[in-house]
Amino acid sequence: MSKTITVNGTERPIPSDPRVSLLDFLRENEGLTGTKKGCDHGQCGACTVIVNGMRINSCLTLAAMHDGDSVTTIEGLGTPTSPSPLQVAFVEHDGFQCGYCTPGQICSATAMLDEIAAGFASDASEDLLGEMQASPEEIRERMSGNLCRCGAYANIVTAIREVAQGDA
Repeated sequence: MSKTITVNGTERPIPSDPRVSLLDFLRENEGLTGTKKGCDHGQCGACTVIVNGMRINSCLTLAAMHDGDSVTTIEGLGTPTSPSPLQVAFVEHDGFQCGYCTPGQICSATAMLDEIAAGFASDASEDLLGEMQASPEEIRERMSGNLCRCGAYANIVTAIREVAQGDA
């Protein structure tokens, strides 16, 4: 019985080698090079993807651990002709410079907005039981696992806030 993983809506066989990371599976087996290999230690967030609605660092998990899971990469969020609202906002607000971290930033921000909508609190949340808001402080705290060497943080926060407020 073969094991499968759904990637951007398409069911794919999991590699037989149990040592293949999810990141390497996506890049090398599936040719989805939007997900970047940064530090390979889970410290930079360049490899962030969404698994079953939750953002994870794909370099820290094995593909074999995701039998039956649904993975969304940057390629699954939008296309050049039909970008996601966050992709549009990142472009409009110059939320990237070199672009290396951008796929991970956008995947992380996509899942982060879903976390806020679901009422998940963070260390920056003022009220653990109230409605969560996408304040600049909240966004910075929740996006702290995604590093940008170019320093486009202010523009990234602005882009995410625009989408969170429905202005995109």
